[in-house]
Amino acid sequence: MSDIRNLEPKAVWNYFHEITQIPRPSKFEQKMIEHIKEFGKKNNLETVVDNVGNVIIRKPATKGMENRKGVILQIHLDMVPQKNSDKKHDFKKDPIETVIDGEWVRANGTTLGADNGIGVASAMAILASKDIPHGPVEALFTIDEETGMTGVFGLKKGLLKGDILMNLDSEDEGELYVGCAGGIDVNVGKKYEEEKSPKGMSSFKITAKGLKGGHSGVDIALGRANSNKIMFRFLMQAESDFAIRLAEADGGDLRNAIPRESYSIVMVAESKAKNFEKFVKSYEKMYRTEFSDTEPDLKFIAEKTDAPAKVMKKEDQYKIIRALFACPNGVQRMSQAMKGLVETSNNLAIVKCIGGKFEAYNLTRSSVDSAKEATAWKIAAVFQLIDAEVGLTGGYPGWNPNMNSPILKTMSGIYKDMFGKVPEIKAIHAGLECGLIAGVYPNLDMISFGPTIRYPHSPDEKVNIASVGKFWEFLAGTLKHIPVKS
Repeated sequence: MSDIRNLEPKAVWNYFHEITQIPRPSKFEQKMIEHIKEFGKKNNLETVVDNVGNVIIRKPATKGMENRKGVILQIHLDMVPQKNSDKKHDFKKDPIETVIDGEWVRANGTTLGADNGIGVASAMAILASKDIPHGPVEALFTIDEETGMTGVFGLKKGLLKGDILMNLDSEDEGELYVGCAGGIDVNVGKKYEEEKSPKGMSSFKITAKGLKGGHSGVDIALGRANSNKIMFRFLMQAESDFAIRLAEADGGDLRNAIPRESYSIVMVAESKAKNFEKFVKSYEKMYRTEFSDTEPDLKFIAEKTDAPAKVMKKEDQYKIIRALFACPNGVQRMSQAMKGLVETSNNLAIVKCIGGKFEAYNLTRSSVDSAKEATAWKIAAVFQLIDAEVGLTGGYPGWNPNMNSPILKTMSGIYKDMFGKVPEIKAIHAGLECGLIAGVYPNLDMISFGPTIRYPHSPDEKVNIASVGKFWEFLAGTLKHIPVKS
């Protein structure tokens, strides 16, 4: 069997298949917005598109359930566009090619979009269902969750009518999430001077590739290599040992994805070229040893290339290389409140040194707002020391856990009755939209859950087939037992 539409529950997988055929990278969701809008109208449901592009669809309660609390199913329409370097795919035009791989569904060389496509498909299946009892249901389909949360940033008061919000965007079946990290972007920019490339030097393209990457919140504690960090660690030593001249560097392309590939163009004296190539090989060996468990396919290679026209001036090169080497990255602190949870982290996501312009983009996360701010300013301080311009933008709050949440108690009991065990109660080191929604709708009782998804935000993304079935059964079962309004 190779067609996901034959999988169970068929309603969910058929809607997910529909979604995979519609391009929807962040900030390019217009076709998906129109698809959801037409879906609502086709099912004769009240459908509203707000001023930023969020879609709200309302379905009345089934007969006899009119007195239940209203439930908001909250999901986001966009997906992270990541692909393997050898894969030809235009995320703005091409459909996702799905593959059934044993117990999992994955894509062919790209992100799958199960984050948050399975949630979207499940909400659509609830809205279209004729045989699932439920109270009043609203589905809030937000836009641009992955690159700025601009959908929920633009959400206005008075649009939502429900009492309980179920975020269908977490990634471990059997776990109920009651909190998440907040985040802030740290943007760095600096102009640097260039000069004509010196004569008598050989030119090389240095490439770090084959890394796993992944979600900069969910996967940040897995010990994976950041291609930008290993590149500039190498460049600092190469500058010291071989007096290299740096022409350009480029790595990473999304704030919320751990960078998998980076390259730099460097020049080295012709007399040292052979030793330099051996030096690069020694770094590959060292990196493969350091990351033997997490990055088995890591490659760090040197290839001869045409001489660049210009290189950075030595003073700027010295400062930029060292600032990037010193930039905090990865887990900064583990939570004291919840064992095993990352509290604070940073992802040095994107670095560009091209044509006299240096840019670096970080995503700092923390479940403690003061720690988030302190880490962001620590990063800022590093780059301010080299006279770079630094801006802190796009900050959003975390979602503070409420262990006395009524819906948490209700769903814990339902899960135990259905599956014979108590679900785990957790918080996640990733940005869910719950924190921002709570700022606009502070009285909502909120919870997050979902199927099991592995390696989101990377081409290795996959969703467990059986977990989708359990997630769907749990969602439908919960809607049948939503408490009566007091």
